[in-house]
Amino acid sequence: MALSPIKTCVLGVGLAGLTFHVPFVLALPELFTLTAVLERNPQNPGGKVQQRFGVTTKIHRTVEEVVNDPEIELVIVGTPNDTHYPFAKAALEAGKHVLVDKPVTETVKEANELAAIAKAKGLVLYGYQNRRWDSDHLALKRLLSLPSSSPLSLGNLLEFESHYDRYRAGIRSSWKDSAGAVYDLGSHLLDQALKLFGRPAQITAFIQNIRGVTKPEVDDIFTIYLHYNPGTLFPNQFTVLLRSHILSVKSPQLRYAVRGTKGMFTKYGLDTQEEQLKAMSSVSSILEPSYGLEPESIYGIVENIADDGHAPGQYIGLFKNLAGAIRNNEELEVKWAETTQVIEMIELAYKSSAAGRTLEVSKV
Repeated sequence: MALSPIKTCVLGVGLAGLTFHVPFVLALPELFTLTAVLERNPQNPGGKVQQRFGVTTKIHRTVEEVVNDPEIELVIVGTPNDTHYPFAKAALEAGKHVLVDKPVTETVKEANELAAIAKAKGLVLYGYQNRRWDSDHLALKRLLSLPSSSPLSLGNLLEFESHYDRYRAGIRSSWKDSAGAVYDLGSHLLDQALKLFGRPAQITAFIQNIRGVTKPEVDDIFTIYLHYNPGTLFPNQFTVLLRSHILSVKSPQLRYAVRGTKGMFTKYGLDTQEEQLKAMSSVSSILEPSYGLEPESIYGIVENIADDGHAPGQYIGLFKNLAGAIRNNEELEVKWAETTQVIEMIELAYKSSAAGRTLEVSKV
């Protein structure tokens, strides 16, 4: 017997809500129903969701209204970073499953507290680490999983370099400019690296405010090194370099440079899904074969041999897994312990940068 769609409320109708959450809820009607959104000051009766997608749903003005709505089963938190913890906590305590945008919380302590509430109540708590489903990351994952005997193998990795660079001289009228680059973009790069390679032995970070256009403590560039001891993953010392620069004028920007003993993988340009989601006229476009496909001009290159093809990015996979976890107790693709580890590395990166030295990472 088919299970009923999960009655969902999206908190926030800004970039996160209208680009990364509402479209997928609407595109998967067999899995989700958009029961409500949180929009504090709608400018018209149907609010931004009706304006953007032509659908009508309940509009709640406060989080209290959301958590007291008995219809709602799942709450998606797509609001500013400092609200993630209190909003997720309120939803969990009200007995609702929660998908929370990255960074899931501002501290490890908060993340652990949410995990304890979810466990005690038997609820699904899911971190929105959508960049695991980027086209280039999926291709890179396949490449790195090849046996050493494959002609496409890079051999033992020496260095893994991952960038999220852009050029932005001024500031936007957005809360994200007060969040800091490490929490905003570093949470993506750290999650991808930790999922691929696990916990490092040490971490070194250089975090700065290079433009001086926001508060001095709000970082806009970072370089983070994750150090892996010989024999942990490869016979040799292995280093992960994660970087974001706000004043990088290159186009397209470097995304990956992965150096191995037998070859090198280089990739320029970002996954196309975000821009497609912003521009699409109908959510049904998500289900079309062209969705998530990158242009050949930004395909990754394996320099020692021919590439093995390209697959589209699939953020929709996250939502399908979320529904399966809620309805069928499927294993989470993004485990809460993994997203908590991202926050742990962010906290250590800030400490390393402030202290001007490399820090040890405790073993689990």
